[in-house]
Amino acid sequence: MNNDKIALFSLSASQKLAKDIADILGVDVAPSKVHHFADGEILVEIGESVRGKDVFIIQSTCNPVTENLMEILVLCDALKRASAHAITAVIPYFGYARQDRKAKPRQPITSKLVADLLTTAGVDRVVTVDLHAKQIQGFFDIPVDEMQALPLICKYFKDKGIEDIAIVSPDHGGATRARQMSEYFDCPIAIIDKRRPKPNVAEVMGIIGDVAGRNCILIDDMIDTAGTITAGVNMLKQKGAKDVYIACTHGVLSGPAVERLKDCDAKEVVITDTIPLPEEKQMDKFRIVTVAELLAHTIDNIENDLPVSDVVKQYGMD
Repeated sequence: MNNDKIALFSLSASQKLAKDIADILGVDVAPSKVHHFADGEILVEIGESVRGKDVFIIQSTCNPVTENLMEILVLCDALKRASAHAITAVIPYFGYARQDRKAKPRQPITSKLVADLLTTAGVDRVVTVDLHAKQIQGFFDIPVDEMQALPLICKYFKDKGIEDIAIVSPDHGGATRARQMSEYFDCPIAIIDKRRPKPNVAEVMGIIGDVAGRNCILIDDMIDTAGTITAGVNMLKQKGAKDVYIACTHGVLSGPAVERLKDCDAKEVVITDTIPLPEEKQMDKFRIVTVAELLAHTIDNIENDLPVSDVVKQYGMD
């Protein structure tokens, strides 16, 4: 990679991940300063020339979602005014993705609004990991590369050598993801039947499939308050499952999530580092799978005009 041609920036949310990506690419994180004024205004200052460079911004729009998003927008404006050649926003966790449609009258489609904001600010390309709804790619009029963390999670469990596996989806919407994982391990799939009366509230109704006597991997794209996933663990245990493992890409972990995960019967909780895990939320059950190599190879392929789809092939899934 031509180190003189690219610049990699890190903002407030993903500094460790950005440093890991930079180390793999053999570049330095470009100097910048983020200022949050007393009234909430944000200023981002760039510490070196970016004229003619391909710029990659590493920032998850996790909690505080709006502040982290605004940091990206402010930096993009600065980069555009500083004559950057191209701006790629690498957003490992894409906030506002759950507001992807009008579920009720008079609701916003906020993920479309965010897509418009990023484009207007000057973003030329977006790289993200496991969008909550794939149709969000169509909200952009610029290229969107949605990378998959599932190959990394599959490799983690393959290396553990677990036998008698069943892959479990916590709802019908995640069945495709569970099916992909079950094909990787050549094992059965089960689906938890639930209903969601209101946001962050779920009621487990039953399980479709046989999990008795099996080690279950409960796979989802994110864990927010952990109510759904821990209720699923309890149901699986009631149905005769042996060990239950929880796995997801995005550890949002809001409110009572950590306590719920600590108290449930899951043997491990496997998450990636698309969202940094604060020290106060860490516990013995957590296992962190890094996406740094995945995103570094993606950036390298983009910069060298190579197919991004080739990146996942190294993990044995395509």
